[in-house]
Amino acid sequence: MTRYVIIGAGAVGGTIGGALARTGQDVLLVARGRHAEVMREDGLTLRTPDGAFTVHPPVITDPAEADLTVDDVLVLTVKTHQAVDVLPVWADLPVWDAGTVVGTAGERLPIITALNGVVSEDLASRWFRTVLGCCVWLPAIHLEPGEVIVRSAPVLGMLHIGPVPLGPAPAALTALQQPWTDSGIRVALPADVMPWKYRKLISNLGNGLQAVLGDDHPALAELTARAEVEAREVLAAAGIELVDEDEHTAARADSLTPRPVPGEPERLGGSSWQSLARGTGSIETDYLNGEIVRIAHRLGREAPVDETVARMCRRAATIGAAPGELAGQLLDALGVGS
Repeated sequence: MTRYVIIGAGAVGGTIGGALARTGQDVLLVARGRHAEVMREDGLTLRTPDGAFTVHPPVITDPAEADLTVDDVLVLTVKTHQAVDVLPVWADLPVWDAGTVVGTAGERLPIITALNGVVSEDLASRWFRTVLGCCVWLPAIHLEPGEVIVRSAPVLGMLHIGPVPLGPAPAALTALQQPWTDSGIRVALPADVMPWKYRKLISNLGNGLQAVLGDDHPALAELTARAEVEAREVLAAAGIELVDEDEHTAARADSLTPRPVPGEPERLGGSSWQSLARGTGSIETDYLNGEIVRIAHRLGREAPVDETVARMCRRAATIGAAPGELAGQLLDALGVGS
């Protein structure tokens, strides 16, 4: 039986791992700190619009404890800025088959890159031969140890997964589509996943604005629109393909049904907001807004809105600012009245 090793069991990884464990799939969660301790002691609780459930899959904190075999599939769900530290550690772990080491994880195992942004596939390819890019639509929040809040049900999340570079889907990928979908994690297998990931990148540009402004600031929608317009111009100039807008809208509408979670506010922040709310000291914005800036600079262009957002997010994370605390500074930097 295939085992799914969830590397980073936070909001996204916890939702995927929890959903799979609930339906009897073999899951190993990899986490750290108090979150790992609580999951080991009391299990992982997923709270959804349809109610809560708790699962008790095994949890490790040290990759060396994984005891990888040829039946494993790795699912990378850390933040993008953490991936470069995580990937080589996992790639060099031994893989066992019938009591014999037959190679390393980088040589023998597929890795699914379920991260925001568009660079994790290239990063993973430095260490892994089989990289499965993944576009993640999954409205989840992880703030408390041992708990993930998922704001969609009965489908908890929508994943588009495909090999990078382009090629036939490996057997491990086609084999997971039905059991994952049955668990509440709907999986689609497009011929090319990267146009989906670039379109998702545009949708993620508001994450940093939400984090710095707060999730209900009156300027949030206007500034998000400015960042997105800027990004579309840069991506078009670079000749980067986006999935057809109608196809993108239809896929989301067919899959996700966001609803309030009992006992929680109707509005809760996204991944970058959660980083500031938890005081992690880091944030992934350099691989979201910062990716637009990188592409712009490569073309000899500027992307001032996205550059400003990325810079302010770095500052907020570095000084430990709470969501909304630096709103005035961001508005001043963007020339918007508070």
